[in-house]
Amino acid sequence: MSNSNLIYGVKDRPGFFKTLVFAFQQLLAILAATIAVPTIIGNGMSQSAALFGAGAGTIIYLLLTKFKSPVFLGSSFAFIGSMLAAFGGAASVSVGYIGLIIGAVLAGLVYVIIAIIVKFAGVNWINKIMPASVIGPTVAIIGLSLSGNAVGDLFKGSVTKQIFTPTIVDGTIQSVTSFVPVASPYIAMLCGLVTLATVIICSVYGKKMAKMIPFIIGICAGYAVAAIFTVIGNLAGFDALKVINFDLFKDMAWLPEFTFIKAFEGFGALKDFASYLTTVAVAYVPVAFVVFAEHLADHKNISSIIGTDLTKDPGLHRTLLGDGLGSMVGAIFGGCPNTTYGESVGCVAISKNASVVTILTTAVMCMAAAFFAPFVTFLATIPSCVMGGVCISLYGFIAVSGLRMLQKVDLNQNANLFTVSVILIAGVGQMVVNIGKVTITSIACALILGILTNLLCSRAVKADAER
Repeated sequence: MSNSNLIYGVKDRPGFFKTLVFAFQQLLAILAATIAVPTIIGNGMSQSAALFGAGAGTIIYLLLTKFKSPVFLGSSFAFIGSMLAAFGGAASVSVGYIGLIIGAVLAGLVYVIIAIIVKFAGVNWINKIMPASVIGPTVAIIGLSLSGNAVGDLFKGSVTKQIFTPTIVDGTIQSVTSFVPVASPYIAMLCGLVTLATVIICSVYGKKMAKMIPFIIGICAGYAVAAIFTVIGNLAGFDALKVINFDLFKDMAWLPEFTFIKAFEGFGALKDFASYLTTVAVAYVPVAFVVFAEHLADHKNISSIIGTDLTKDPGLHRTLLGDGLGSMVGAIFGGCPNTTYGESVGCVAISKNASVVTILTTAVMCMAAAFFAPFVTFLATIPSCVMGGVCISLYGFIAVSGLRMLQKVDLNQNANLFTVSVILIAGVGQMVVNIGKVTITSIACALILGILTNLLCSRAVKADAER
C-alpha cells in the first residue's frame, strides 16, 4: 500500500527544474559524510573521486532494484578501519590503493552470496527473527547513534589552526600536532541554530516548494550568516568570527584521482601478494556481515516511509545485490565501499519526496560535480556547524521513524519490552565489540542482542497471541 503522506511517490516524476532542486537537496544531505571518509583516511584519497564513486554505485543499485527503491549509496564509515588496514599492509602508500579495490570486491561478494541465499530461502525468516519490536528500536538507534556527531559539529567552524602538544613517548618528549577550530563555539552554534530554525520554519510553515526543499533554504541561510561573520573576522583580524574556510579555493584538485588508476600505478611495487590479500580479506569480509545488519534496518525504515516493503518488492536479494555491486563500483572509482545512507532516508521523510528519479538525478549530479572543482570546493566550504544544524533534524527524523514502528507493538508484554529495552540501551550506551581488526559497531551489537532476545522470548509471544 502506498503512503498517502508522500507528495511524490517512488514512481512519480517531478518537473525538470523541481527534480534538479530536489536532487541538489539530496546531494547536500549526503555530501558531508560521503567526502568525510576519504578525508579521514588521508593518503592522498580524492574527495571528488569518492563523490563520483557514490554516484556510480547508486546508479548500479537503482538498476538492480528496478528503480523501486529511493535510496542513495555513499561512503561507508564502517569500513574506515578496513581501509586503513589496506594501506598499512602495503609496501608503500601508493600500493594500498590495490587493497581498497580488492577489499571492496571481497565485501561486495559477501552481499552477493547472502543475496543468493535470500533468493532461494525467501524473507519470511527475516520477518520472524526481526519483527517490529526489533527493527523499530534499531532504526531509532541509527539516528540516536549519530546525534553526538550532529551536536559536536554544531559548535565547530571550518577554519582551523595547528596546536602542538608535548607528550612523552618511550621516555622522550615529542610534539603531537592537532587542528582545532578558531571560531568561537557560540558563533558557530548561532550559525547552526539559524540553519536548524530555517529548516523547521520551512518544513512547518512553508508552502509548496519551500516545504519540500527546507535543507537547501536552511543551509543557504546558515551559510549566509557564517559568511557575514567570516568577512567581518577577516577584515577585523578577529579569529573568533572566522567560520568558513575560503582558503580551500586556493588548492583545488581540478580532476578526480580515481582509485583504479592509482592502484594500477602501484601494482608493480607490491610484494608478497598472498600475505597482503589475507590482510585485506580479514579486514573487509567480517565488516560486510556487520553492515548487512544496517542494510536491513535502513530498508525496513525506508519501507515504512514509502508504504512498500522493499524486502518483498523488488526483494531483499535485489537490494543486497545492488548494495554489494554498488560498493564494488564505488570503490573502483573512489576507494570507498558504499552503503545505504540514513541521511538520504531522512531527507525523503522530511521532504515527502520519494521519487526515484530524484535519487537518479542526484547520482548523475554527483558524477558530474566531481569534474567541476569550484562546485565541489564550494560544497566543501559549508562549515560543520551549518551541516550540524541540518543533521539534528535529519538524524532526529531517522530516530522518530524507528519509534513510529513501535506504535503497533504491545509493550505491555514483557517479551516485547525486554527486546526493545535491550536494543535501546545497547545502542545508546554505544556498545562496541572489537575482535582483532574487526569492529562490531553499536548498531550491529544492538541488533544482534535484540535478535537473540527476541528469539529467547518468542515462545512467550506466541503463547500470548494464541490466548
